[in-house]
Amino acid sequence: MPELPEVETTLRGIKPWLHHQEISTVNVFNASLRWPIPAEVNDLVGLSITGLSRRAKYIVIELSNQSHLILHLGMSGVIRVVDSNEAYQKHDHFELVLAHGKALRLNDPRRFGCVLLVDEDISQHALLQKLGPEPLSEAFDGHWLKNCAKNRQIAVKNFIMNNHIVVGVGNIYAAESLFLSGIRPTIKAHKVSLKKYQKLAKTIKQVLQQAIDVGGTTLKDFRNTDGKPGYFKQELHVYGRAGLPCLVCGAVIKNQVIGQRASCFCPVCQK
Repeated sequence: MPELPEVETTLRGIKPWLHHQEISTVNVFNASLRWPIPAEVNDLVGLSITGLSRRAKYIVIELSNQSHLILHLGMSGVIRVVDSNEAYQKHDHFELVLAHGKALRLNDPRRFGCVLLVDEDISQHALLQKLGPEPLSEAFDGHWLKNCAKNRQIAVKNFIMNNHIVVGVGNIYAAESLFLSGIRPTIKAHKVSLKKYQKLAKTIKQVLQQAIDVGGTTLKDFRNTDGKPGYFKQELHVYGRAGLPCLVCGAVIKNQVIGQRASCFCPVCQK
């Protein structure tokens, strides 16, 4: 599933092509995504794109009539900018054709993504209003984690993957951040010290930024907007390395299911 770095990579790829451009055509080839694509998207013809941003794993397109499109890649979706006359691919579901001859296309084989049109205050939309802070923002730090962890009995890995605590720390990046912070993923959230949370918050920022810098992580499906894979997989210390030696100490990487997710860790480096 594309996580925050992959979505940020996608946003950075499409933004130069879309910002300040007029929408000339809207094509819906298959409206049956996670939620049906609303017929009202056809009313976007003639509007201009005035801004693009990301909130958690959602791409938000601001339009000249003050409405917004919310796009989500789902489990295996890809957003591409192509020449408008380029042949369509299987599983292309949605397209914005722009006046300068380029088109934004959403391709989603598993159809867990979404295209939603929002007229109200975007921050109050049901998908966004209860989200935690962005991990790369100043609002996210060790004190925030420690305060949120009070009386939390869940494993710290599940805790930092909770979008109400902090957005965008998916399974890969949670495993890597905990390893680099020396924290075992099974420890109860309330038992982690402030000092450890300060290190963890700093490490989460570093891991996510590093992943963004190399275009995300490609395991199976993800490709960025020009069709290239992300290269963060080459930097992984524990994720997907169960049974292999730790790159730091040589101990065998263990795997344990935590919250229905495979969780790899080093029994020596992570206490």
